[in-house]
This record gives sequence, C-alpha cells and structure tokens, in this order.
Amino acid sequence: MPCSWFRSRFTKPRHDHSASCSNGAGAHDHEQSNEPAHDLHLDSATEQTADVPSGYIRSQLRIVQMDCPTEEALIRKKLGAMPEVQNLDFNLLQRVLTVVHTANTLPRINEAILELGMTPAPLTAATETTGLRVRPYWLLTLAGVSAVTAEVAHWVGLPVWLVAALAVGSVSACGLSTYKKGWIALRNGNLNINALMSIAVTGALLLGQWPEAATVMFLFTLAELIEAKSLDRARHAIQKLMQLTPDKATVQQADGSWVEVEASSVVVGNVVRVRPGERIALDGVLIAGRSAVNQAPITGESLPVEKAEGDVVFAASINESGSFDFRVTANASNTTLARIIHAVEAAQGSRAPSQRFVDQFSKIYTPVVFSLAIVVAIAPPLLMGAGWYDWLYKALVLLVIACPCALVISTPVTIVSGLAAAARHGILIKGGVYLEQGRQLTWLALDKTGTLTHGTPVQTDFETQAELSPAQAQRLAVSLAARSDHPVSRALAHAGAQLGIEKAEVTDFVGIAGRGVQGVIDGVRYQLGNHRLIEELAVNSPQLAARLDTLERQGKTTLMLTDGHTVLALFAVADTVRETSRVAIAELHALGIQTLMLTGDNPHTAAAIAAQVGIDEARGNQLPEDKAAAIIAKLGQGIKVGMVGDGINDAPALARADIGFAMGAAGTDTAIETADVALMDDDLRKVARFVRLSRATYAILVQNIVLAISIKAVFLVLTLMGLGTMWMAVFADMGASLLVVFNGLRLLRK
Repeated sequence: MPCSWFRSRFTKPRHDHSASCSNGAGAHDHEQSNEPAHDLHLDSATEQTADVPSGYIRSQLRIVQMDCPTEEALIRKKLGAMPEVQNLDFNLLQRVLTVVHTANTLPRINEAILELGMTPAPLTAATETTGLRVRPYWLLTLAGVSAVTAEVAHWVGLPVWLVAALAVGSVSACGLSTYKKGWIALRNGNLNINALMSIAVTGALLLGQWPEAATVMFLFTLAELIEAKSLDRARHAIQKLMQLTPDKATVQQADGSWVEVEASSVVVGNVVRVRPGERIALDGVLIAGRSAVNQAPITGESLPVEKAEGDVVFAASINESGSFDFRVTANASNTTLARIIHAVEAAQGSRAPSQRFVDQFSKIYTPVVFSLAIVVAIAPPLLMGAGWYDWLYKALVLLVIACPCALVISTPVTIVSGLAAAARHGILIKGGVYLEQGRQLTWLALDKTGTLTHGTPVQTDFETQAELSPAQAQRLAVSLAARSDHPVSRALAHAGAQLGIEKAEVTDFVGIAGRGVQGVIDGVRYQLGNHRLIEELAVNSPQLAARLDTLERQGKTTLMLTDGHTVLALFAVADTVRETSRVAIAELHALGIQTLMLTGDNPHTAAAIAAQVGIDEARGNQLPEDKAAAIIAKLGQGIKVGMVGDGINDAPALARADIGFAMGAAGTDTAIETADVALMDDDLRKVARFVRLSRATYAILVQNIVLAISIKAVFLVLTLMGLGTMWMAVFADMGASLLVVFNGLRLLRK
C-alpha cells in the first residue's frame, strides 16, 4: 500500500501524557515488576535529535515509582524550576520520563529525582525492576491483625495504652512509606494523597482515635495493593502481545546449515526456517515453501491466510501446516508487532477530551475541599463555640475525601483498555482522542479501489478505434501502463504480460493526476487515460461516448489510448467488490452512519458499485482535491466525518476528515506510525467495530466519572452532617477507585 502520503497530515506531536494512578507511588513498594523487558523505544538513555534545540540533548529515564499524576506533579515542579531543563515529557503508563536538558546536567537531574524518593535509571532492558523494594506481605498481614485487635480491645474496654500500642504498631507496619512520601510531598508544596492521608491519620492519633487511625491506614494500603494489581492488567495488555514472539529462530548459516539462535541476534537479510506449528519470530518475505498462517496477533483475524513465495509473514503469527523459509525484513525491535506496541504506548500517553476535563476538575477540586476542611476545623469552634474535637474530626474526614484519585484514574484505565481491546482485533488507534471521537461519526466517506473493492481489477474489454492493428495498440498501451502503479494500469500491464506482449521504450513519461499517463514512444507522444483526459484533449466523439456509457453502466472502468488527435483504442477493466464490503456498509447503517463513496472512476461505475454494496451516495470523477472538497462540505454542515482510504489520491480527504482510517496497514511502518486509525488488514467491517468500541468506551467513561464524583459528593454531605467517619471516607475513596478500575477493565473483553 502506498503510504508516504500519510506523513504530511498524520504525524501529530505527542507532548501531553497521562496514565493510570494507583494512589501514589506507594503502590509499588509491594510490587515487584513482572513487565517483560521489551524496551523498544530507545537503545540509549541519551540522544541528540533534530527536533531538540541546539545546545540541548534528550534523555529518557525509567522511574519505577512514577505512574500517577501524584508523582508527575512532584517531578514537574522540581525539575521545572531547574534552568538546565528545557522540556519534560511524561509517559506515566510506561513510567518513562523524557527530559530535554543541557549537556552534562543529567547527574543533577538524577539527584533531584532521588530527593523526591524516586529512583531514576537509563531506559534499557535492565532497568525494568531497578529501584523497586518489595514490601513483605507478612507486614501487611501484621498491620491488619493489629488494626482488628485494636478495634476489639477498644470495644471490650481494655486499657487505652494497649489499644494505642496496637494501633501505632499497625500504622508503623504498613504506613511508614506513606508517611515518607507524604513528608516529601508537603516539603515540596504538594497536597497529594500521601500527604492528605498522613495528615488525617496523624490527626486521628492525636485525637485519640487509635483503632480508627490504624484501620484507615491499613485499608488505604490494602486498597493500593489491589488497585496496583488491577492496573497492571491494563498496563500489560499490549505488552503481552510481545510475549507471543518466540525467543529463538532457526537461521541458515553461511555453509548452508541451520542453527537455532536468539531471535534478537538475527539481522535483516538472514534466512529463517519455520516448521509446522511454530510461531514466526520475525517479519519477512517467503522465499521457499508454502503454508497457511494464522495472523491473529497482527490483524485480529484468526482464519489462516495462505502464504506462498513472495508473500509477507509477520512475527508472532502461527504457521499452521507446511514448512517454509523466509528472508528477514526487520529485526526483532522493528517488526510490525513491535511497531504496533510502539504506537499503542504513544497513544496511551495522549490525553483524551474526557481526561482533560478530569485533569482540570481535579486541580480545582482538591484545593477547594482542603480549604473547606480548614474552615470546618476552625470556623464552628471559633464562631459558634462548638467543640473542637468533633469539628477537627470532621475536617480530617474531609481531608481523606479531598483526594480525587478515583476521578483521576477513571479515564486513563478506560482509554488504555479500549486501545488494547482494539489492537487485539487488528485495529490500531493512535490516541484516546480518536477513540472518543469515533462515537460521533455520522458520515463515512470511502474510496472505492482497494477499499470497497479488491483493488486488483482485470481487463475485460479491448477495442481498436482507428487504423491501428490490435497488436500495435496493445503494445503502446501496455508500455505506458507498465510505468504506472495505478491498479487500472496494472490490470492492463498484467493482461499484456499474459499475452507475451513486448513493451516498447517510453521516454518523457509523466503521470497526469486523476486523468492518466503520457509518454513518448517511437518519437510520438501518446496518452493513456480516462474520459476526463479525452475530453480535455478534445478527441471525443458521439460514437465513443455512447460506447463508454454502455461499458460504464456495467460498472467497468475504461482507459483510452490516444495520440492527441484521435482515440486509437479503448480498454475496459472491472474490479470485484470485497466480500466484506456489503456487510460492513450494512453494519454502519445499523449504527446510524451514512456512507459516501468518492472515486476517480466515472459516475456510472461509481453508481454500479454503490448499488452493489448499499452506499448512500456515490460521486465519480473525483480528483484528490474534489475528495477533500466533499469532506470539507460535510464538515461545514457540522457533520462528523471519517474517511477510509488506501492510496495517494485519498491523502487530502484523509487530511480533512475528523478521523482518517488506513486500510491494510499491516507491515507498513509509515501507516502504523502516522494514521489516526490503522486497520491492519483489508476488512472494512472493522470500522463498525471501532465505532461500537468507541461508544462502549464513552459510556464507561461517563459511568466512571459520574460514579467517582457522586460517591465523593455523597460522603462530603454525610461528613458535614456529622454522619461520616474516617474509615468510611477511606472506603469511599478507595472503593470508588477500585470500582472505576474494574469497570474500565471490562473493555478488555470487548
């Protein structure tokens, strides 16, 4: 598929990053990372690239404690104040920080991060688990037992010193890490969940609420553990695909022997042998043998695809039957599967509209509730003579409610789950913004050739129109057609090759956009093109027009050979409709989406194909600028429009559409890297699947946001009414967080 046309429009900067929040870095004190060490992003931690300002370098650091806006805020404030730092970019889901800084200042940056209680390391495979300290589960168990015992001791009336000792022991067993990070946050002027929880628990201890203080800290730590484990499902959803690629490959040696080696050591050009039942280790092109291959990890389609010499195979695919050899076309870090993982990781970092709303809301919510807590603590006792104890306790409960964690994580975990679910089905979505916008599409424009049809037309008719022998006419047409990559021209060239026609030398060859081609053969300039070209050259005639009308009403595309004075011959070709196109259009209609076909073919052919597949509106004779104009016209009516295409003529229309879909992007790195949505195979039904997933994602996003805000609001009112307790507030905060995480993970089953 020609995809160089994507780059001008679809390369979008990814500067804004967000990710899942596990209520602070504390979640990782008990978590030993099990992530596969597939750091495909960068071979070195520091690099100088063209888009970095002169005098600066870019460094990438993995910070295993950083996966939440809590840590991002601390790092941004700390490093942002350093004059040596020019830019910061956070990928919280992958725990990667990208810093643009002056030379020789990386040690200072590392030192500043260490001061925040986090451990930076160069982005290499070896850094995946660096800096993690495993929290023993027996400590958490001990904390829970101590908290329950303190509650029982208080209830049966045992001495206060015993209750206090049990409570302090429980808090010490599970809460020292929270206190440490809370102190770091307060020292840096940041009111994150660790700071709020530290203040609340300390206040409860000072007020003599020993059992409650212990229970609150234990519940908080336990919820962190559960939440972290749940979020790992979303974090690993895409990376698990990489585990499908075998570590070994059987490679042909210089002496012709076959040796099993590490797949990571195989280089482009090596020949690899695959036995029946084996997974393919790398991308390549078949050079010997044939087989049926299951490409589900790449395209999402589990039906085997027949492969023969010259066909492309992808890493992680399963060889179903025969044995074959293939020549490697990409190393292990640059396979199609690796590029898919790259793309989804980048997409996970882009903020969707709902997430931008949540970010802004949380920036206002926490300071407001914290201020309210201060007012509740001092205003009633000072102004109304109320008891300090009761109102201080209510203020502490409000502090716990002040953390917006459930709200903050409600969007990224849902977006990541949606992106992962789509990738599993061969739909590569390049950002949360497109995943959300998909539900709003009301019109979908489609190219014909290669999108609705197979894109491989065959010649059906050939007629001479002048004093020129059939052999001479075919020789001229085939010579011109062989120089073009248009599917219709290729059909003519293929027919000529089958007939054994010898091509003539063509000089001064020129492609005429939307019309055809021209070139000089034996000293004469010939043109081969459609009826638009013939009309512009003024060599049409009533008899020819009638004949063209007949062929075009049959759904055939015609090309004519002319010397600029008269039409010498005409050729008709026909393309066949994809079996999935009719079903795809029906599914789109069922979703309330109307369809528009834009094709460079004549209106009769356009109408014939549209009738076959059920297209609502068809337009023929569309030049690239005409396709773009059609999209602009729809946008001008306030309509959300998508565009599906696979060729260079679709570029302007794809650029104008709200969402551009690339058909058949498997194996094409440019499309994978730059398209809004890449359909990894040629199944148009995946557009409807994308829309359904978008609608499901949006529904869950709304559910999560409403759920998180509602729970906070209810307990805020209960607290002000004197009915809320601190452990209830923890249940509300952490319970809401777990609910939105589990709700978001439901998308992984879509």
